[in-house]
Amino acid sequence: HGEAAVPHLGAVAKCLSDNDSDVRAAACGALGKHGEAAVPHLGAVAKCLSDNDNDVRAAACGALGKHGEAAVPHLGAVAKCLSDNDSDVRAAACGALGKHGEAAEQYLDAIADCVNDTEPIVQLAARVALRKHGKVGVGYAEVVAQYLEHEDWQTRRAACQEIGDLGQDQPQIKVER
Repeated sequence: HGEAAVPHLGAVAKCLSDNDSDVRAAACGALGKHGEAAVPHLGAVAKCLSDNDNDVRAAACGALGKHGEAAVPHLGAVAKCLSDNDSDVRAAACGALGKHGEAAEQYLDAIADCVNDTEPIVQLAARVALRKHGKVGVGYAEVVAQYLEHEDWQTRRAACQEIGDLGQDQPQIKVER
C-alpha cells in the first residue's frame, strides 16, 4: 500500500533537518507510517527528540511509537521526553512507550508518574499506556484508582474503564446480538 513512497523515504529523511519545524514534524510523521522501509532512518528520527520545537519532538515520539523492535534502542530517549516542558511531548512519549510492551517495562514507573501530571492530556496518555501493558500494568491499579473519585465525570468514567481493562491480555471486544 505504501510502496510508491519507499523510494522517496531517503529524501523525506533529509527533511528531518529542514529549517522549518513544520517540515521536520511532517517528515517524522511520514517516516512513522512506513514500517520496515523507514527503519534505516529511525536514528535520524530519534535525533528529533531533542529538537527545539515541541511539535517536532512530539512527532518524533509518535513515529518511534509506530515502529516495533527497530525503535527499541531509542526508547531511553523517548522516556526522557516524559519530563519534557511541553504537555503534548509528554503525552506523545507516554503513547509511544505504551506501544512497546516488554521493551518499555523499565519505564513503567516514569509513565505512572505522568498519571499525576498537571495536564489532562498527559494523565490520559499515561493511563492508556499503563493499560496497554496488560498484566504488568496491574501493578499500577492504585495509580489509576485514585481517579475513581475525581471531580470530572469523564475522568471517573475513564478510570472505571481502565480498571476494568487492567490485567487483560487482549482488549475485550463487545459483540452486539
